[in-house]
Amino acid sequence: MAQTMETMKKHGTQPARGHRSRGSLQRGENLWGIAFVSPMLIGVIILVLFPILATLVLGFADWNFVQGWDGIQWVGFQNFRQLLEDDMFIKSVRNNILFLLTVPVYMIISMVLAILIDRFVYMKGYFKVAYFMPYISNIVAVAVVWQVLFQPSYGPINEILRTLGISDPPKWIADPNFALISIMLILIWISIGFNLIIYIAGLQSIPKDLYEAADIDGANGWTKFRRITLPLLSPTSFFLLVTGVISTFKVFDIIAVMTQGGPIGSTTMMVWYLYDTAFVNLKVGYASSIAAVLFGFVMLITLGQWAAQKKWVNY
Repeated sequence: MAQTMETMKKHGTQPARGHRSRGSLQRGENLWGIAFVSPMLIGVIILVLFPILATLVLGFADWNFVQGWDGIQWVGFQNFRQLLEDDMFIKSVRNNILFLLTVPVYMIISMVLAILIDRFVYMKGYFKVAYFMPYISNIVAVAVVWQVLFQPSYGPINEILRTLGISDPPKWIADPNFALISIMLILIWISIGFNLIIYIAGLQSIPKDLYEAADIDGANGWTKFRRITLPLLSPTSFFLLVTGVISTFKVFDIIAVMTQGGPIGSTTMMVWYLYDTAFVNLKVGYASSIAAVLFGFVMLITLGQWAAQKKWVNY
């Protein structure tokens, strides 16, 4: 036996019993790991993956859920063909595309404010909280405040415009030509705080040695911003761009509280139209096809951003 053990050690092998003990220990660790993550996995499968699959399947059906499962009628691609002829759906897609313009606007404003607060302002904590408050405030309270501000007759915004010499100021959310712009302004105001905090965190992670070396080389403020700050903030900008674009396709709460898609559908977004189709008109199959198209839009835009980030994001 001793000679056998010596031979196995000489050839770099271990007894079979050791292999079995390590294997059983590894299996035990794997089982415990699965046990710990299984509640989250089950939740993701039931609450996320299953609804996504069910939505994609129901996109090929004509179903009113009030009728129960027996009321499902499979119609193939009819729902998707109908979307191409649906004026309100096309309008909601156009509104969503226009809404994408809010993302670069509030990202630029947030970046400028973050640089000013991080380098030139005292009481940084106060300004961080002040700008972040709209983002964490109740959306109903925010909507009520802006409804008062945008009130056409005696709202503060129009009163200021009249004092500046504009005799016929816009009616804002009551005007189909300005309603979407009004919602975009509100979203910009809400989103600045979150982006500001992320940008400040990104600025504080940039090594100070780079700016000191640039000062020694005689670089001015614009050169330091263009050559140091902007490239090293590109990963932060990429993160905010991806999350911002996705969030614009999910805009619902501010529309539901302020305009309900009006006036004349001027603020109807894809998510609002999906909700109205499914839960007001009870056309679940048609709403599922809208959800599938929305999923496709978000997926394509996100993949496009990931492909383009190799050209402008510096890690």
